[in-house]
Amino acid sequence: MELLSGLTASLGPLAMPILLGCVGLLMVLAMLPVMLKRKPDPLVKLRETAGLAPGSLRGPATEGRSRALRPGKADKLEKFAGFLEPQDAEEMSSARLKMMRAGYRGKTAVRTFHAIQFALGLGLLVLGTLYALISSATGEVGMQQMLLYTLLPGVVGYYLPKYWIDKRVDARQKEMQNGFPDALDMLLVCVEAGQSLDQGIIRVAKELQAGFPALAEEFEIVAYEVKAGKDKPTVLRGFAERAGVPDISSFVTVMIQSQQFGTSIADALRVYAGDMRDKRVMRAEELANKLPTKMTLGTMLFTVPPLLMILVGPSVYSIIQLLGDMNGK
Repeated sequence: MELLSGLTASLGPLAMPILLGCVGLLMVLAMLPVMLKRKPDPLVKLRETAGLAPGSLRGPATEGRSRALRPGKADKLEKFAGFLEPQDAEEMSSARLKMMRAGYRGKTAVRTFHAIQFALGLGLLVLGTLYALISSATGEVGMQQMLLYTLLPGVVGYYLPKYWIDKRVDARQKEMQNGFPDALDMLLVCVEAGQSLDQGIIRVAKELQAGFPALAEEFEIVAYEVKAGKDKPTVLRGFAERAGVPDISSFVTVMIQSQQFGTSIADALRVYAGDMRDKRVMRAEELANKLPTKMTLGTMLFTVPPLLMILVGPSVYSIIQLLGDMNGK
């Protein structure tokens, strides 16, 4: 308490924000060695283990392999990977899945997201601190206002990228949910016309590009993975996991079971496409039935008060005038 009172006496009302800023700066400086610590290059470790000279493994094939092992020059955040990426494998897998559902499929998407989150939080925190210092210099500002000016921009900057990712995931899932019945109808037409399921997926991806680009992108990924030779059930399960839409998960289950039991894919698509159309109509009816309830509050706020003023206003005015006349007499 004596130290705090001494700092307040020497620095004035800015003692607490300055002390908090110094503590935060010391914490950042303490974390810098951990952030800058990089794992050794596996190729360098191999050379040291074999006892070879640095240039003895250089050759045409080894040169290309070493370039593949080392991170690219464009990845500026590689040395901060230990700080910006989750170290737990389960958390890292969940973070990558969320970024893929948002449409960001790069290998460094998680790292870039956390870097933007950290930079926005720290940058807005610094701007908030500068604004608080300028406000306190031009006028008297309370301690609560100082803390609010300092911490609120940092919190907003930290959670803004997360809010953006969540909104983007919701928008993509709604787009895929709305466009999936049409995609099934087109896929059914392609299969009944004699095309295979793989060819139908490629054609559907091209047709959906204008109206539902997110769903078209997922179908293109499925087509490319099948062309690359991956197992079709594995590809379909990955499609359902990336989409995160219950309708697509049910479709994947139907397709896998149809392939395992040897039933007709066209019949399964016909039945499931009809169910998807019915579900889309039911969702539209649900939204339409919710509309009167949502409009009730607005109707009460913007209709009832003016109506009361029109109906009751003249009577109230006449009563006020009558009371005034009686008091005058």
